[in-house]
Amino acid sequence: MNLLQALILGIIQGLTEFIPISSSGHLILAEKVMGLDRQMTPQQITAFVAVMQLGTLAAVIVYFLRDILSITLGFLNGTSNWLAGRRDGYSLKSARMGWLIIIGTLPIGIIGILAKKVIEGDFTKNLYVIGTSLIVWAVLLYLSEMLGIMRLEMDQIGLREALIVGWAQVFALIPGSSRSGTTITGALLAGMNRQSAARFSFLLSIPAIGASGLLELREALHLLSGTSMLNLLVATLVSCIVGYASIAFLLNYLHRHTTAIFVAYRLALGAVVLWVASH
Repeated sequence: MNLLQALILGIIQGLTEFIPISSSGHLILAEKVMGLDRQMTPQQITAFVAVMQLGTLAAVIVYFLRDILSITLGFLNGTSNWLAGRRDGYSLKSARMGWLIIIGTLPIGIIGILAKKVIEGDFTKNLYVIGTSLIVWAVLLYLSEMLGIMRLEMDQIGLREALIVGWAQVFALIPGSSRSGTTITGALLAGMNRQSAARFSFLLSIPAIGASGLLELREALHLLSGTSMLNLLVATLVSCIVGYASIAFLLNYLHRHTTAIFVAYRLALGAVVLWVASH
């Protein structure tokens, strides 16, 4: 892998991690177009992409730093106050959000560990799988727009909504589905409004992306050479900068628009991918 290829992967990761059009699908397509699947082993590519995701993790942490600090401090204070029998409305509210994020993360954590070999295998790099996932989740996202009541704000989210979004996130392990796409779809179907769906999706991404990246970091250090590590550093930095801009864009966009443009894009891209796979 050269520096230009690393830059391209970083830009794609930053653009597609938070916009519901599938980062894994785009990255796998880019890898095939640039011939990286002939230059690197599947294990090296998986490790590179997983660590590169730490850039988008940094982006979401920086963007939501105030929320994260509020939730973390409230979680610690609220949980201890609750255990001690003391009432503190603000802390309990933040503690509640902290627990909802933890609960929403459990499904992908459990399935991700159990299915690690499958996730890293050739099946998940199959263009038929990617194209089908792009189309299926485009249809589901469209249905969530049609069927979801979209009334719930962030402070109205409960255990039911967290579990629905958490289980929806599990499907992000299939390339072409999109982590943000599956979670936003699940959130809309659970009754959350578009902005709340996106915000909860982003907050829920922190433990998922962090765990994936950190678990693969040791593997990356072992598998990648000095030049590849420099490229990895560049790609991670670029993904952070582009990812931050993508978060700001999507939250602003969903304040005024539906997800229809992403549905159309996924359908078109899925059709192209399936066509390429069959030729």
